[in-house]
Amino acid sequence: MSETGGGLRRDIGLTGSAFLSFNGIVGAGIFALPGALYFQFGTFSPWLFPLFGLLVLLIAVPFARLAALMPRSGGPVAYTAVFGPVASFQTGWLYYVARTAALAANANVFATYAGALWAPLGSPVGRAATILLLIGSLTFVNVVGVRRAIRVLDLLTLLKALPLVGLALWGLVEAAGALPAPGPPPPLGAIEAAALVILYAFIGFENSTVPAEETTDPKRTIPRALVATVAGTAALYFVIQLAYVAVMPRGPAPDAPLAAFAETLIGPAGAVLLTATLLASVAGNMSGAITSTSRITFALTAQGTMPRWFGRVSPRYATPANSVLFMGLVIAALALSGTFVWLAVVSTLARLAVYSISISALPKLDAKAGAGTWLMLAAGLAVCLWAASQSGLANWLGLFAAALAGFVLYALARRQAISSSAATVSSIQPPPSTRPPS
Repeated sequence: MSETGGGLRRDIGLTGSAFLSFNGIVGAGIFALPGALYFQFGTFSPWLFPLFGLLVLLIAVPFARLAALMPRSGGPVAYTAVFGPVASFQTGWLYYVARTAALAANANVFATYAGALWAPLGSPVGRAATILLLIGSLTFVNVVGVRRAIRVLDLLTLLKALPLVGLALWGLVEAAGALPAPGPPPPLGAIEAAALVILYAFIGFENSTVPAEETTDPKRTIPRALVATVAGTAALYFVIQLAYVAVMPRGPAPDAPLAAFAETLIGPAGAVLLTATLLASVAGNMSGAITSTSRITFALTAQGTMPRWFGRVSPRYATPANSVLFMGLVIAALALSGTFVWLAVVSTLARLAVYSISISALPKLDAKAGAGTWLMLAAGLAVCLWAASQSGLANWLGLFAAALAGFVLYALARRQAISSSAATVSSIQPPPSTRPPS
C-alpha cells in the first residue's frame, strides 16, 4: 500500500482493477439479452458478442493508452482537460449523469427481483427499504476504505460469475454433440437495429480508469486490466449465448430468459439460483460504479469546477468521503422518486459522447503520436459515431438537455469561484493609511 500526494491510498491491484471493469460491464443486461437475440438472430446470435467485443476494443484500446499516458483520478475528466475546463467539466458531468441514472435504474431492478424472491420486499414499503438498504450499504463500504470496497467487489464478482459460467458449461455439456452451427450472418440493417442494445452490454469498461490515483502502478495495471476484461467478457457472453441457443427452443423471448434456461437445466431451484445471481450481479455493478464514478466530482474539484467540499479526503479512511456520500444520496433520491427514467434514456448516448471526446485527446497527450495513434483514434471514433447514429430523437434531446444543464452548473460554479477569489484578495489587502499627507 502507498499513499498519493492527495491523501488517497493505492489499494487497487490488477485483480481489483479488472473487477472494476468487469462489474462496470456486467450488470442486469446479460440476464435479459439471450432470449431476444436468439429470437431475432437465431444460431448466429452467439457470434454477435465476439463481433461487438472487437468493436468495443477499438474504443477500449485508445482508453488503455490514455490511462497509461494520464494516470490521474477522474479518467475521462483528466484526459479531456487538454481541451480546456469547459470540455473537461461537460465530459465529467455527462458521465456522472449517465452513471447515476443507470445505477438508480439498477436499484429498482434489484428491488423487483428481491421482491420476487421474498414477497414482503415487493410491497411499496419493502421496495423502498430494499433500495435504501442496498444503496446505503454500498455507500458505507465505499466510504470506509477502497480496499474494503474492492474486497466486497471481489465477493460479488465471484457470486455472479461462477453461477453464470457453471450454468453455461452445464448447458453445453447437456447439448454435447448437438451444438448449433452458426447461421448465416443477418443483414447489416438488422444488426444496426440491435446495436445499442448489444453495445449496452459492454459499456462500463472504463470504470477502472477513474480511480487511477488509488491503483498500484496505474500506467501498467489499468491498460492490462481494461483490455483483458473486455476480451474476457465477450468470451463469457459468447459461451452463455451458445449454451442458451443449444438448450432453449427458439421463440418469443421469455421475461427472464436466463432464469428460464436455468429452470430447464435444474428445475425450479435453477430459477431461484439465477435470480440470486442477478441480485449479486446488479449489486456488484453498483458497488464498482460507486467506487469509480464518485471520483468524478473529486476530480472536478481539483480543477476548480466543483465546490471544494467534494474534494475532501477522509483522514481516517483515505477516501473522497463527501463525493461518495453525495453520490449515494443522489442515486437513492433518483431511485425512490423515479426521476431517473428520462435520464436513463440518454445513458448509452452520453457514454458514447464521453468515449468520443476522451479518445480525441489521444494525439494531444501522446508526444510520440504517429500513424498508429491516428489510426487508433479514427477506428474508435468511427465505432462511436456509428453507434450514436442508431439513437432516436428522444435520446438526442435528452443528451442536449443534460449538456445544457451542465453548462448552467459550470457557469454558476465559475461565477462563485471568481467571487470567492475576489473576496479573498480583498480581505488580504492592507487597510488604507489614515495618516494625513505631509
